[in-house]
Amino acid sequence: MTRIAVDAMGGDHAPHEIVAGAVWAAQEYGVAIELVGKQDRIEQELDKISNEGFYSDCGKAGKQYKLKIDTSKLDIKITHASEIIEMGEAPGQAIRKKKKSSIVLAVDAVATGSSDAVVAAGSTGAAMAASLFGLGRIPGIDRPAIAVTLPTIKKPIVVIDGGANSNCTPEMLYQFAIMGATFSKNVLGIEHPRIGVLNIGEEAGKGNELAQSTYKLLEEHNGKLNFVGNIEGKEIFLSLCDVVVCDGFVGNVALKVTEGTSSMLFRMLKQEFKADLMGKIIGLLAKPFMKRIYTKINYEEFGGALLLGVKGITVISHGRSKAYAIKNAVRVAKNAVETGVNEKIAKFYEE
Repeated sequence: MTRIAVDAMGGDHAPHEIVAGAVWAAQEYGVAIELVGKQDRIEQELDKISNEGFYSDCGKAGKQYKLKIDTSKLDIKITHASEIIEMGEAPGQAIRKKKKSSIVLAVDAVATGSSDAVVAAGSTGAAMAASLFGLGRIPGIDRPAIAVTLPTIKKPIVVIDGGANSNCTPEMLYQFAIMGATFSKNVLGIEHPRIGVLNIGEEAGKGNELAQSTYKLLEEHNGKLNFVGNIEGKEIFLSLCDVVVCDGFVGNVALKVTEGTSSMLFRMLKQEFKADLMGKIIGLLAKPFMKRIYTKINYEEFGGALLLGVKGITVISHGRSKAYAIKNAVRVAKNAVETGVNEKIAKFYEE
């Protein structure tokens, strides 16, 4: 049985929502869970879930869930962590100083074989640093990268890097393309993933030096990778490619703009639906359609993003993640373990 280590103390809603999501995943996906954090607080949450159940207002456009799960019937172990790395701490210094922190011990569980993957919703920097130092890099990969799955009208796409590396070389972006394509094929099931470079224009000569050099490098290796050229920001959601390659600075800005824009549009629609009687009637009729759309674009449905390039599975969840998102992050981790995405990335360099 696949076992997933979960940093129970990471995120805005820890440990209540994190523990609830992990338990929910154990029941729904048949995985074993290793909860890492303050033992007394984790035990309190497990008792509440078994005796009182828990409410969760996450997912499905705000739909509330009421679940009561007998945790004694699930394969759940607790690893005590006496320290917590806070969001504002410098990641590198924090993991060196706080060796008994929940994220460090959760990654260590994967390194020692106690668990098969780790899910973390706390500091992204701390999760990345702990994974890099605790697990090491896959041979051939200079820097790990965050692979973020986004919805489109037709099928999901992967944006890589989502924020791990602000300063990149063309060789690093080429490696991101390899990792993104491997993830797209083996986890998302896209047989021949099309790779595009995020740029300000379609022509090969557009963009800065990094974009132009990356274009040339990917074009040279088009026999191994299905490179389709440059992709503009407006085309990310048009399914013109399956993997969007960029440095972490550009990728993170693009993701945050996307998140903010979608939130603004939904707030504007809600305001219009409440503006007058006609709006209220239309809003009532449109409610089921709006829920379906929200479900497709809701980050909680995707759960988390894989940190690719390290010798182990790390799934980084949004800091605001509640139980529904954590449950889905565990699903992402389970799929990554079972499809052997890391082994396939390493195999690419052996061929």
